Amino acid sequence: MVLEILEFGFMQRALIAGVAVAITTSVIGLFLVLRRNSLFGDALSHVAFGGIAVGLVANVYPLWTGLALSILGALGITKLRQSARIPADATVAILLSSGLALGILIVSASGGFTLDLFSFLFGSILLVSVSDTLAILAMAGAVLAIVIVLYKKLVYITFDEEQARVSGLQISALNYLFVVLASVTAVVSMRLVGILLVSALIVIPNVTALLFGRGFKKTALISVGISIFSVITGIAVSYAFNLAPAGAIVLVSTATFIVVLAARYSTRKQLEEQAKA
Repeated sequence: MVLEILEFGFMQRALIAGVAVAITTSVIGLFLVLRRNSLFGDALSHVAFGGIAVGLVANVYPLWTGLALSILGALGITKLRQSARIPADATVAILLSSGLALGILIVSASGGFTLDLFSFLFGSILLVSVSDTLAILAMAGAVLAIVIVLYKKLVYITFDEEQARVSGLQISALNYLFVVLASVTAVVSMRLVGILLVSALIVIPNVTALLFGRGFKKTALISVGISIFSVITGIAVSYAFNLAPAGAIVLVSTATFIVVLAARYSTRKQLEEQAKA
């Protein structure tokens, strides 16, 4: 099965792009989950939907227009949150609904949905071109490189933002940079699972990894491993049974979460019974 899959160029591109997306979403997603801002990636993908619609109508490469609008929306909503003291969940709702509304208006004005737009909504990892793959690799590489360089600072503000501010870190600048990284990650992952399932890829592997109760680095590595496993298995299953890759990837990730959760529950019950004995 594996060798047969690797014979096709489109499957090779899908696996390469998929692994790059899996690593990036896991790394950025862990910061979002620990900040209790899990749905921020979902909101950014909906804003990017408006930008993608603009790109398709204007005949511009849609990933770039989607990325531009997503970054602008993320920066604007972050500024609004800081200046107006609006709750995080409310700003996410504003970002999500406004981005989706913009996309719907542009789509309706341009004559309705097209095949390209549907591929961004529901994912089209098996249809990625060489240019798509290169763009995904470039954006994913840039995100990971910045996270590695600023790793200690990002971890610091994630766990104790007030203490980080007292220690002299430029909290506002780091937060702005982080939302840009999250925007890039959301746009990159759209090609894999589509706009409607971006949050699943960002959240589920990280929530699963947190169940192991390890430190930050080990949790990040476990999350990356789960995400890569989900992507490769999901693509293989979709190829074998002619299913939608996005749905298969998310369901594999969900099944992994359920298995880990059940194993943890079983282990806890055994320890409780041993303690009573």
